[in-house]
Amino acid sequence: MKTVLKWLGGYFKKLDWILLAICGAITAFDIVIVNSLYENNYIGFGDLQTQIFAAVIGFFAAIIIGMIDYKKMAKYWYVYAPAALLLQLLLFTPLGIKRDDDLAWLDLGFISFQPAEILKIVYILTLAAHIYKLGDKINSFPRLILLCIHGFGPFLLVLFQGDAGSALVFLFVFLCMLFAAGISWKYILVALVGAPAAIYVAWNYIMEDHHKARFLILFDEEMQEAEKLDIYMQQYQAKIAMGSGQLKGLGFDSDSYTYVPEIYNDFIFSYIGMTLGFIGCMAVVVALAVLCLKLLSNASASQDLLGKMICIGVFAMMTFHCIINIGVVVSAIPVIGITLPFISTGGTSMIMMYASIGPVLSIPTHKEKKRHMFYEEKD
Repeated sequence: MKTVLKWLGGYFKKLDWILLAICGAITAFDIVIVNSLYENNYIGFGDLQTQIFAAVIGFFAAIIIGMIDYKKMAKYWYVYAPAALLLQLLLFTPLGIKRDDDLAWLDLGFISFQPAEILKIVYILTLAAHIYKLGDKINSFPRLILLCIHGFGPFLLVLFQGDAGSALVFLFVFLCMLFAAGISWKYILVALVGAPAAIYVAWNYIMEDHHKARFLILFDEEMQEAEKLDIYMQQYQAKIAMGSGQLKGLGFDSDSYTYVPEIYNDFIFSYIGMTLGFIGCMAVVVALAVLCLKLLSNASASQDLLGKMICIGVFAMMTFHCIINIGVVVSAIPVIGITLPFISTGGTSMIMMYASIGPVLSIPTHKEKKRHMFYEEKD
């Protein structure tokens, strides 16, 4: 018992409390926003309870996951990776729920969730382990091909299921980790040269008309006006809502709110702009930027390639979520269903965002070989 208490004391002493504090502060702000959504009848009391419960569970999950050595997480990828992949494949069964042409939700009867949120964390850990194993041999062409198969596999699977937002997260994470791992510039140059051809093929032979319209409408004001009650409605209403907030916002008890579809989820940033104005929006942007920069700082401080890759992967995931979500709301990017980290409503997203912080917390607390709660290292 004394050994366990002593170990816990050492663990909490080395724990990255700054990172946890940043996440906790953003979450506390989120609870205030979600409570306002409830009071203004945008969501039910059950949704508010779910958000609070998920936040508490997620916070402690991050701390518990941080107790496990990240090297062991990577080593035993074959234990959890097949399970995560199986959950994703279950979407093809009657358990899969199709919403807006996206096959992204899994209904197990007692709970429904997006398995892609779990797969994202597993993807980062397995990809980090793969890159770590390759080491300085990453630029060997045969090995790089196998790494690309690993990287593009989940991306193509999720894309085929119609969840373009999550699919792009996988792609961005892979590219960032590949670049940070030191891939040769000759491969980067080849990719840049081939990119226009890939875009041409995707635009003309893969993307459907409604996908193309989401891009074209951003540059055509007449099209925006014509489609403001159809494909452009969310972004059109979001612009009106954010504009109505002006500098300080309308507050949490106004009777002149603008209706925005999914304002409690992917478009929650527009609610922040409407209620708290430009000041509230900038506060959120700064807080999320600080979170992402802290993850990047942790990557720089990591003593080995595995820890660095895990931090880079989580950084890339968080950064992509933030940029795309806010970009969609302000009509800078076509509509892509993706949540704002620690802010959008949804139990799965909240818990898994915190869970992704867990491996990052593990890195500074497992620098030295010693006796751990879950195992004993041997020389």
